[in-house]
Amino acid sequence: MAQALQMELDAAQRYEEFADMMQTHNNPEVEQWFRKMALIEGKHAAQIMAEMGWTQAPQTTARASLLEGFETPEATPVDEVHYLMRPWHVLQLALANEQRAERFFDRLAMRATTDSVRRAALELRREEAEHVQLVRAWMQKVPRPEGGWDDDPDPPRNHD
Repeated sequence: MAQALQMELDAAQRYEEFADMMQTHNNPEVEQWFRKMALIEGKHAAQIMAEMGWTQAPQTTARASLLEGFETPEATPVDEVHYLMRPWHVLQLALANEQRAERFFDRLAMRATTDSVRRAALELRREEAEHVQLVRAWMQKVPRPEGGWDDDPDPPRNHD
């Protein structure tokens, strides 16, 4: 559950970063949605703290075997973010995050050795499944980008 807590904290931070990106690109509707997701992930972190009876976040020194990659499940790798990405792209990344989180909590529930951890993992898996559906619904509301979305007639340049 310490790894799950870190995952939720990472997710909240990344969703705030996505919201900031959408603010920069003047897309307030999607920005607000990501801020809401950040709040939800923050509530998950608080829920884990309460259910585990923790007053402080425990240290997570070892990499949990439940993780699929190097990042926690809901933290999009930085190299998957493009400065010209559209809201649909950000939502596509969020969908993958939520699906990984759902699988993480499913594995945690199956491997849990205590009822309190199993119950918490099952509840969080259910909530992540709801997030998957929310993201899919949102993706239906934003336009899918056409080819060439990443063409930049004036790309950033590094001048020494």
